[in-house]
Order: sequence, then C-alpha cells, then structure tokens
Amino acid sequence: MKKIIIFAAIILILFAAIVFLTKYQQNEASKDNPYGKKELHPETIKQLDDPNYSNLILPDDLKKKLEDGEDLFVYFYSPTCPHCQNTTPVLMPLAKEKNAEIHQFNLLEFEDGWDDYQIQSTPTLVYFKNGVEQERLVGSQPKETFDQFIETHKEK
Repeated sequence: MKKIIIFAAIILILFAAIVFLTKYQQNEASKDNPYGKKELHPETIKQLDDPNYSNLILPDDLKKKLEDGEDLFVYFYSPTCPHCQNTTPVLMPLAKEKNAEIHQFNLLEFEDGWDDYQIQSTPTLVYFKNGVEQERLVGSQPKETFDQFIETHKEK
C-alpha cells in the first residue's frame, strides 16, 4: 500500500509540474502582447508572431473609431476557426496589395464582439462608412470576392 501512495504522489507531483510549466510558458509567450491582456488563449499565442495577424484592433479602439464616424474595414475572426485560418492568409496579403487597411478583431479574446457587432459566424469582413455598417461578407470566400469587396469600398 505504501508503494502505491508513493507512486501516486510522484504522478501527482509530475502532473503539477507539467501544469506549472505549461502555464509559465504561456505567460512568457503572451508577455507584452498587443491585446493588453495578462492571459491569452493558446491559439492566440500561436499567432502573435504571424505577420498575417499584425493589424489588430481592440474593442475600445474600434468603438472610438466608429463613434468618430470613421470609414474602416474590420475582419472579425477567431484563431480556432478553420475557415479563418484559411481566409486570413488570402485576405491580409490582398489588403496589403490593394493598399487597404483591414483591422482584425479577435473574437476569441473579446467575446463581447459577437453580440456587439451581431457576428453570427467567422470569418466576417465588415465595411463601416461614417461609423455605420454598410456591408458584410460572411464565411470563406474566393479571393476574387474579397478583391471586389475591397475595391468597392476602398477610399478613392
């Protein structure tokens, strides 16, 4: 019986050490992150160094831009969404090529965005004119569809 208790204690200590190390690594990876949050979802952490996710917008910044009546594109996505993982590498280089700024709103980190902007699924690309939504594209789309959407709404 004594051997079983010792064995169980060793397993428990190893499990606790793994949990501690994983948490420590996640905290180190998300230190000084652009989200301004102490803890991030592991899938968000994986995207921190990806240049396709470099034009992030925080909820307060988006709200202010809309209240100020700005024209802008906002790409609502989730790092866990497989459609977003396929769309982002198409959309963001296209935006750069078209010289169009597309702000990226991470719904995994800021879940209030689902309700605040009536997002039903990801990915969703929304164009706001004078702070008011004009049009949205929902779901994965061919590159040509994104191209046409950007061209239609891009400032001339």
